Amino acid sequence: MSIPTARSGSGRRSRWYRQLYVWVLAAMAAGAVTGLLAPDFGRALEPVSEGFVSLLTMVLGPIVFCMVVTGIAAVANLRQVGKVALRSILYFEAVTTVALVLGMLAVNLVQPGAGMNVSADSIVIDDSLSEKVEAGRAMHWSDYLTQLVPGNIVDSFAEGAILQILVFAILFGIALSLLGERAAPLARGIERLSEVLFTIVGFVTYAAPVGVFAAMAYTTGTFGADTIGALLKLIATFYVTALIFLVVVLGGIIALTRINPLRTFRYFREEILIALGASSSEAALPGIVRKLENLGVSKGTAGISVSAGYSFNLDGTCLYLTLSSLFIAQALGIHLDLGQQLLMLGIMLISSKGTAGVTGGGFVMLTATVSSVSAIPVAGVMLVFGIDRVMSECRAVVNSFGNAVAGLVVARWQGEISASAVNAVMAGTSPTPTAKMVSPAADSTPELDTAGAPR
Repeated sequence: MSIPTARSGSGRRSRWYRQLYVWVLAAMAAGAVTGLLAPDFGRALEPVSEGFVSLLTMVLGPIVFCMVVTGIAAVANLRQVGKVALRSILYFEAVTTVALVLGMLAVNLVQPGAGMNVSADSIVIDDSLSEKVEAGRAMHWSDYLTQLVPGNIVDSFAEGAILQILVFAILFGIALSLLGERAAPLARGIERLSEVLFTIVGFVTYAAPVGVFAAMAYTTGTFGADTIGALLKLIATFYVTALIFLVVVLGGIIALTRINPLRTFRYFREEILIALGASSSEAALPGIVRKLENLGVSKGTAGISVSAGYSFNLDGTCLYLTLSSLFIAQALGIHLDLGQQLLMLGIMLISSKGTAGVTGGGFVMLTATVSSVSAIPVAGVMLVFGIDRVMSECRAVVNSFGNAVAGLVVARWQGEISASAVNAVMAGTSPTPTAKMVSPAADSTPELDTAGAPR
């Protein structure tokens, strides 16, 4: 399938049906219908869905390593690297705290679990899920610190432990910078390697409609309309709260930087749709980083802020944690006063950070949070497991767009980009703002237009 750019060389838009996001949207709708009408066939597409996500994430670790290393090695003053890291962490803490508070306010206002009157003794933890539940129970606050340091960097690459790879890449990049000319050939080699990796990602992007179709067919084929409808109030509360967060919080943050929020959402729409269809925020990371670089964000800032964001800036996961944990308490008829809820929020500030590499992702985080509050039986997490996949799709969208916004905010904070130049590029009326800040991969991979569709 040939998917040209949204604009030709003369600046004229191509036909709408030849743009990638249209194909992805059509594939999502077709997959949902297929799963409902032919659930057995939809469930059989799970390997295709998992294969597509694996294709997108198979080079994720090496890409993060190459981006961060080359970005730091190119910085003359290493204090700039420290500023990027510090500012990123400050931004992450502020925004994720807002997400947690918003989720807590929403679940207390809507009360989606009130009146269910479920008995904790009647909940049975399935054997196939016991491993995830035990992993959450076993989580300790010190685990979030030990996950920062790779015991074996080869294992970190093999397991896709992004946070550990990021720490190693920062140290590696600093070492290259300090060695100067002696390490210059190695730095250039890593830069060339990043070009190859981004080219691979460009190839895989063409398979997005197929992968998204399979993922949606599997989701609706497995859970069906009845299963989803049983907890529709919680799902609706989560999706509406996520929409409010996207429009009001993230949109407001973008507006404060004087960048157009609507253009920003449109600019990253392919990555948002891929994250939604694949139910994986990590699948969107390479595309987000490359588009940030095309806006003029330096490789060091894009690499550090976005990569770290996938462990520390999981806005969608924060919304999920507060909504789901308090929903469980409501469903079990357990009243938590304000003090207990604030204590839980404090626990979530820790449990929502640094667990990107934990098997089970958000569900493990939820179990870790619930098990830390003695008033809520840990078996209650099974009440939301059936709809976890439906909610994970929304989590992935908020996480992905939140990290794209984080890269823009930190770059503006650093003074690397101007709002006028970024708005012009997003509108398609200007080339990339600063050629020296654009990733070299932009010249070697399938060319991206302002809408992000590969040529």
